Amino acid sequence: MSNIQQLLGDKAEYLLGFKTPKIPKENLHLPGPDWVDRMFINSDRNNRVLGNLSWMYAHGRLAHTGYLSILPVDQGIEHSGGASFAKNPAYFDPENIVKLAIEGGCNAVASTFGVLGIVARKYAHQIPFMVKINHNELLTFPNRADQIMYGTIKQAADMGAAAVGATIYFGSPESSRQIVEVAQAFAMAHEFGMATVLWCYLRNNAFKVKNADGTSTDYHVSSDLTGQGNHLGATIQADIIKQKLPENNGGFKALNMGGSSYGKLDDRMYTELNSDHPIDLTRYQIANNYMGRIGLINSGGASGKNDLGDAAATAVVNKRAGGMGLISGRKAFQKPMADGVALLNAIQDVYLDASVAIA
Repeated sequence: MSNIQQLLGDKAEYLLGFKTPKIPKENLHLPGPDWVDRMFINSDRNNRVLGNLSWMYAHGRLAHTGYLSILPVDQGIEHSGGASFAKNPAYFDPENIVKLAIEGGCNAVASTFGVLGIVARKYAHQIPFMVKINHNELLTFPNRADQIMYGTIKQAADMGAAAVGATIYFGSPESSRQIVEVAQAFAMAHEFGMATVLWCYLRNNAFKVKNADGTSTDYHVSSDLTGQGNHLGATIQADIIKQKLPENNGGFKALNMGGSSYGKLDDRMYTELNSDHPIDLTRYQIANNYMGRIGLINSGGASGKNDLGDAAATAVVNKRAGGMGLISGRKAFQKPMADGVALLNAIQDVYLDASVAIA
C-alpha cells in the first residue's frame, strides 16, 4: 500500500478507484509542463505576465509539472492575528512565513502587503511573491463581511511580486463593488506584468438553507454556485482561480424554492454534467473555468485532527478532477515548521505520483 493510500485510509478506494466522471477528461485542458505556452501564448497577456506565470510554474518541488502548491498566510487579517498564530506564535514574524514556503518547496507564497513588503528585499527574488491586495477586517463592530483594498497594484509591482491575489464575496450585497474594483486591479496588474489569482468565495446568509427535517445545508460549498463564481472569476481575467472544495450540489434549486426566484439553471447541470461524487463536483467547477483553461486550485481548509489525511484527500480530488493544485495555509503554519513542511510535501507528493491519475 502506498503512503497516499495509507493517508486516505478508508477513502482510498472511493477516491482512487473512481472511473466514471460525467464530463470526460478529454474535454478538459489539463495541467502539464507546457501549460503557459498552451494556455496563454495566444491570450492578451503580455510577455511579462507570461514570464511571471512561467516563474511560478518552474519553482519548488512541483516545478515543470503544471501543478501548483502555494502557501497562503493572510489569516492574520482575515481571522485575526491572535486567533491565527496563537498555536504557533513564530508566524507573527513575516520572515518565518516566507521561510516555510521555501522550505516546504512551494511554487509561491501569498500574503499581505505588510508581510511580504517587510522582507521583500531579502526574499522577492528567491520565491515568487503573490500579494493579496484586499481583505476583510474584524474590528468593525458588529463584524461585517466585506473585502476592501489594502494597497495599490504599483506597490505590489515595486516590491517585485510575480502575482497579485484578491477575494470577491460573490452573492454578497458588496459583490458588485468588489467585482468592479478587482476587475480594474487585475487589468492594471496585467499591465505591470503580474499574474492574477482570484479567491472566488460565496458569502450570503441565505445560502445556508433549512431543510424540512430541521437540518440545514450550507450551499456556500455547492458545486453549482461555486462553479458560477469561478465562471465570473474567469470573466474578469483571473489567471488562476482559488475555490473551496465542493461538498454538495443544488444551490440554485434550493434557493428557488418557496416561491422565490434566484439565478438560472438547467436540470442537465445536475444530471448530465455532475453527480454526488467529489471528483465530479470539482470537475464541474473546472468546467466553469473555461474547461480548465484557467487553472483551479482548491483551498486546504482549517487545521483539524487529521490534517495529513484531509490534505491528501483534497489533493487527490483536485488532481483527479483535472485541477491544478492546492493552496493550503492553516494546516501548514499552525504547527511546528518541520511538521508544516511535511504537510506541504505530502500534498505535493500527490501531484508527483503518476499513479494518482486524472479520472
